[in-house]
Amino acid sequence: MSEMQVRGRQRRMADQVDAVLRASRALIGIAASSLAGVDDVVTVPQWRVLVLVHTRGPVNMATVAAELAVNPSNASRTCDRLTRAGLLDRRDSEADRRHVTLSLTAAGRRLVQKVTRQRRAAIQQVLAAMSATERDTLAEALEMFAAAAGEVPDGLLVDGLWPPAP
Repeated sequence: MSEMQVRGRQRRMADQVDAVLRASRALIGIAASSLAGVDDVVTVPQWRVLVLVHTRGPVNMATVAAELAVNPSNASRTCDRLTRAGLLDRRDSEADRRHVTLSLTAAGRRLVQKVTRQRRAAIQQVLAAMSATERDTLAEALEMFAAAAGEVPDGLLVDGLWPPAP
């Protein structure tokens, strides 16, 4: 490959990164706006825990710490606050009593659903300005991006979080 081709590929990659950054700013704006109504209830890290539990089902503290990229004591404090707020339930794992299982309470589920509805409405408004073909292309590209980033589709449990019950 010639140096000119390498530079062309590098420029194209830089343009692609810039396009994703612009789109991420728009999505972050939508996300921030949807959380503005609940910022007196949860912080952004707490919100991330609620979404993690909502999308993956019951999880353990180690999973929360790993997903938030924090040490276990920080994850535990975050989850303690959510438990005190009535949004998260902590129970000893049936498979191993040394572990805690975290799941959403009904109030936690309602909060996640409320914020998600607001985000969906805002995203739908943006998508309405695009053609059906553009929306299809975007959705396919975003699915590939999310998969490459390791994002788990909503509602799927991650294999291996908990051993199967005996």
